Amino acid sequence: MIVQGTTQVFAIFGDPVAHSLSPQMHNAALQALKIDGIYVPFHVTPEHLPAAVAGVRALQIAGLSVTVPHKERIIPLLDEIDPAAQRIGAVNTVVNRQGHLVGYNTDAPGFLCALRETLGFSPRQKNIVMIGAGGAARAALVALAQAGAETIVVANRSLERAVTLTGSYRKIFPDCQLVATELYADNINNFLARADLLVNTSAIGLQGESFPPSYLAALNPAAVIFDMVYTRTSTSTPLIIEGKIAGHRVADGRSMLLAQGKEAFALWTGSPPPGGVMEDSFRF
Repeated sequence: MIVQGTTQVFAIFGDPVAHSLSPQMHNAALQALKIDGIYVPFHVTPEHLPAAVAGVRALQIAGLSVTVPHKERIIPLLDEIDPAAQRIGAVNTVVNRQGHLVGYNTDAPGFLCALRETLGFSPRQKNIVMIGAGGAARAALVALAQAGAETIVVANRSLERAVTLTGSYRKIFPDCQLVATELYADNINNFLARADLLVNTSAIGLQGESFPPSYLAALNPAAVIFDMVYTRTSTSTPLIIEGKIAGHRVADGRSMLLAQGKEAFALWTGSPPPGGVMEDSFRF
């Protein structure tokens, strides 16, 4: 890769960001298409997000990925929000059009694609327990509800955030029962026992944290598990490891990372990445 005065810069903002596989998969696609560009990670803390977004304009960064915890916070800092991202209330992709920053959400379609391709799972008329209530959770909830989920239980450390999230979508999705609960509430076992899918949209597991053993003990034996968290190595997250041991079909966030990344790359460059290039960039 040769970096010169004409090289376009693409980036990811996150806190943390060192674990991200986005740079290697996007750089692999840029090189495969012989695009004069480079994709770099920036560790941006919440208090520095406004200055970092101003830097996107000042430095003419061509495209931006947005990861935790900025997917909701970045919205008021942008000039325009795509209608789908507006409905979700979270942005994970930004396109810089000559200083005019447009926010998109490729997480929602990427999530459904990953569920379908890795687990053969369709949300239609299914019961789902979703951990987390942040930007990724918003995208997942909208995707699942639009795909016909019967029940979505949002379990979060802060009950208030879970209540706010479910309450904001009840009128939009009246045919989907939306329930809010605390992450470690006593009634969570009842929801887990009926679940067809357990999905972790939170950052739990990013630093190797495990969920209480009672979670998997209570989970419907036929349920599948999707963990949006992933690691940079062949070692899986605790939820994936423990879920597999318990006999569940499991998938981690790399499949979603790929699916949403392909859509983001096309938004930035006008071209889809060549088939297999992103996948091959982080095969273990």
